Amino acid sequence: MQEFSFGQLSFLTGELVLALSVGELLLIGVFMKKRGVSIVRYASIAVLLIFAFSGFILNGTGSAFNGAFISDDFSQYVKALIGVTAAITLWFSRDWFKRENLDQYEYSILMIFAVLGMGIMVSSGNLLTMYVGLEMQALALYVMAAFNRDSLRASEAGLKYFVLGALSSGMLLYGMSLIYGFTGTLSFAQIASVLSGQESVNAGIVAGLVFMLAGLAFKISAAPFHMWTPDVYEGAPTPVTAFFAGAPKLAALALITRLITGPFAEIQHSWVQVLVVLAVMSMIIGAFGALTQTNIKRLMGYSSIANMGYALVALASVGAAAGGAAGVSGMLIFMSIYLVTVVGVFAVILQMRTRDGALESIADLAGLSKSNLPLSLTMTALMFSLAGIPIFIGIFGKWSALAPAFDAGLTWLVVIALLSSVVGAFYYLRIIKTIWFDDQAHTFVQAPRSLTFISSASALLLFPILFLPFIAAPARALIEAASASLF
Repeated sequence: MQEFSFGQLSFLTGELVLALSVGELLLIGVFMKKRGVSIVRYASIAVLLIFAFSGFILNGTGSAFNGAFISDDFSQYVKALIGVTAAITLWFSRDWFKRENLDQYEYSILMIFAVLGMGIMVSSGNLLTMYVGLEMQALALYVMAAFNRDSLRASEAGLKYFVLGALSSGMLLYGMSLIYGFTGTLSFAQIASVLSGQESVNAGIVAGLVFMLAGLAFKISAAPFHMWTPDVYEGAPTPVTAFFAGAPKLAALALITRLITGPFAEIQHSWVQVLVVLAVMSMIIGAFGALTQTNIKRLMGYSSIANMGYALVALASVGAAAGGAAGVSGMLIFMSIYLVTVVGVFAVILQMRTRDGALESIADLAGLSKSNLPLSLTMTALMFSLAGIPIFIGIFGKWSALAPAFDAGLTWLVVIALLSSVVGAFYYLRIIKTIWFDDQAHTFVQAPRSLTFISSASALLLFPILFLPFIAAPARALIEAASASLF
């Protein structure tokens, strides 16, 4: 058994910063009342950025607490994406909460708790650590979804998320109990050791793995565990939806990746089939479900279901003949580009405001090109990238996700992904058509600078000719190192 030493705490630098800062920020919020809201927000943004980059600066690689917590290149890269995404969404939420009279310091505290749970999930090397991190994240997200207590939609969204989340947690916990019962250990490394020594896999272990993957599929909105997504996306406050669309999904995908490349790497024939079914159902249901949507937040909910299907295609290739690190790299590239895009889209949605209040209908974008050309160009670039139009970087994300599956012999799965992508292009192009060719419906009021900056920056990053030559090589090196660290 590994002896504990204080040197092991260096691997938890980011998580310790988050955990220790929460107490101080909570005291500031309680005693300074309204004056403390801005202080807590900006301090939380700083803390989240420290969390994001502490792994590259201080952590190093290794494990702590007898392997229960793992710090490697994979966890460091994923945490960087999570921390930056959380910091950006917290930054541009300020003006929306002020306008809705919801500007409370508790929101920043909940954000930190959620990110702390995600950090523990991503670095978990033990079933118990995994569950603690997942529940810490989930409990904070339940409250964030219902943060607007005076809104019936937000309360309904929070309740639906809580009830279905409790069901998924139960499935996950039941699966974990089966794994523990049939292997006699909670450690990922020891589970892998037990499974590698077996000639045939016990049916109880396979059942436990399926229950665990089902519970995690809920967290990433993968069909058929997607039913909460459109309602929660629509009902939750828009800044909360922006956060839900990115960081929590990446954390759950990272946890799935760690499970299939670590403890269950030897039984890939069992989990590949599950991931393939989840991917196919997600792509089809997400693509066709979005066709009839009139609310842009619900549309983005179905879009996220389809996009998680593409990410699962990349992970399914990990267990195939020629998969492995290429599949993990494909998932990370796809999710990195998706996070940039989805943050930009929600920064645009937050700008859909008239003097009478916020708007969410796709029809409200009609004729936007005549009243706000910069915002129209921004939204057009973001939609083209999500659709995978070749001149935008979104096509590289889908290529990175699908190419490993094609190389691994999953050609039929790639064909389904391409067909669902064609269907998805219809509703993205419908938004562009509404912006440029329909009669003007509303004139939006001038948006805060933070929103215009984030949306414009996201759109510019999607032009490969501008930034790709400068960031492609270092980003690719980081991602390949992150993927290789799992094998």
